[in-house]
Amino acid sequence: MADKRTLLDIEAREERGSRANRRLRRAGLVPGVVYGGNGDCESFKVDARHLRAVLTEGHALFDVETSSGRQPVVVKDQDRDEVRGFVRHIDLLRVRLDQKIQSPVVIELVGGDDAPGVKEGGVLSQVVREVTVEALPTDIPDGITVDVSSLGVAETMTLAQVAVPPGVEFMDDVEETVVATITAPTREEEPGIEEEAALVGEDGEPIEAEEGEAPADAGGGGESSEGGSEE
Repeated sequence: MADKRTLLDIEAREERGSRANRRLRRAGLVPGVVYGGNGDCESFKVDARHLRAVLTEGHALFDVETSSGRQPVVVKDQDRDEVRGFVRHIDLLRVRLDQKIQSPVVIELVGGDDAPGVKEGGVLSQVVREVTVEALPTDIPDGITVDVSSLGVAETMTLAQVAVPPGVEFMDDVEETVVATITAPTREEEPGIEEEAALVGEDGEPIEAEEGEAPADAGGGGESSEGGSEE
């Protein structure tokens, strides 16, 4: 139902151009456009904090109120600041609830601490953080949870191993898209006892042989005593 979907409060925007957009951002507003469906492209501005709150909810589908009335939309594109991450501009797409659309969906890994590979010291890495799905707007999930608690060392999980939500189809190559992997732990090689003994003497100081001279403990290098050992 439309009244159960989140409403993003937007206001028609007359300002145009990069200079006007900078003034809007300084005033705590985000410029944007909404297009598609049976309506024209409309420019709007929205309170940055309100927009952040709606996007944080994670819903793939929400509503806006335009000159054409209240309509369901999805986020088509976001221009984010590369350093601070805030939204500089946003594009919204009007959708029909009876027509399938393609949309990116975030993937969340769970069960990583219980994975045998992690318990053995391996490192869990999330390779893909979102995938593209096709579904009716009302069937697009807010996110897809992937359980990796069964992964061992040097094992990977592809999209083919992820359960597809009802009414949803993955658009990415399910066999080639790697979702997560556990790499083996790295171990530093320690010098062996024999190598250490060859490098240091009894006092712990390094032994350096004189040029052309063998170390004192080398076999056959010492003087022999005549008549056997001293008593």
